[in-house]
Amino acid sequence: MAKLDAKRLAGFLANPGETRVVLLHGEDAGLAREIADTLTRNITGGDDMCVIDVPKDAWRDAGLLAAEAATMALLGGRRVLRVRDAGDGFGPAAKAALEGPGPGLVIMEGGEMQARSKLRALLEAAPKAAVIACYRERGAELAASARKILEEFQVGIDQPALDWLVQHQGDDRMRLRRELEKLALYVGPGNRASEADVLACVAEGHELTLDEALQSAMLGDIAAADRALAASFADGLNPVQAVRGALRHVQRMQQAAIAMAEGMSAGDALGSLRPPVFFRARPAMERALRKWRPAQLEVLGAALLETEKRTKTTGMNDVAVVRQMVLGIAHQAARR
Repeated sequence: MAKLDAKRLAGFLANPGETRVVLLHGEDAGLAREIADTLTRNITGGDDMCVIDVPKDAWRDAGLLAAEAATMALLGGRRVLRVRDAGDGFGPAAKAALEGPGPGLVIMEGGEMQARSKLRALLEAAPKAAVIACYRERGAELAASARKILEEFQVGIDQPALDWLVQHQGDDRMRLRRELEKLALYVGPGNRASEADVLACVAEGHELTLDEALQSAMLGDIAAADRALAASFADGLNPVQAVRGALRHVQRMQQAAIAMAEGMSAGDALGSLRPPVFFRARPAMERALRKWRPAQLEVLGAALLETEKRTKTTGMNDVAVVRQMVLGIAHQAARR
């Protein structure tokens, strides 16, 4: 079977057949853990007695995985061996498990692995192995996964609320699942999550206050922008996240400004953005669009890219750099 693409993943998780070793690799450790948990649950039926956690130094014993995989579970059923920190050192043990009598399944989580990794190369060439790449999801793919997770808890979600989640929660699958589980508990089975539910349950303080800081800055309200930015840093905002959030905000404003220049109203221009603008932000963004032109926003975006470089390459205080950036936007808007 070797490399397994996304189209075959669901069928494989339901029935891995005679596969002996599964390798999960890639940058999204949360997605790898989720796939491993699902596969383990499907094979064992949730029986923890059938699951063996293999210590990370078990690679020293090349025959350990094969021996454990060949051992029958105490109460019957197929055993699953979980290797949560697999590296190239597990190559001989994986080879022995592939050649052993079974019937156990070895699931290995390897993190980011180059194509030249010995363990990855070994398993990609093995008929009784499955290698699954776990890369971060984005956009529509991430939205579909979020909706699917909520369906597990019998919870629906309004499209604007889903758009906000995808835009603000990032592409860390583990974090996203935690937040969605919290949202599902808040909303309750059989109900739908609205924008207000997401705002009340999932949104972190620094995310909301950063949005408020940017909206105030684009309107030229210097004092309000400074207060909101200070509150967002007090809530734990990372300076680099702040710059990227500002850049994303300006880029969306620029798209809307271009649409206005082509004849759209401010409301329709904002309505054309994807993902949609969060309902609380619309009034401030409509007002700001009357202050900024597309060319001005393009220049501002370039300045924000330079600001991000400064937070990474200079010895200046990152918080001071970001504060200067936000207040600089506010001063520009105030002059208009």
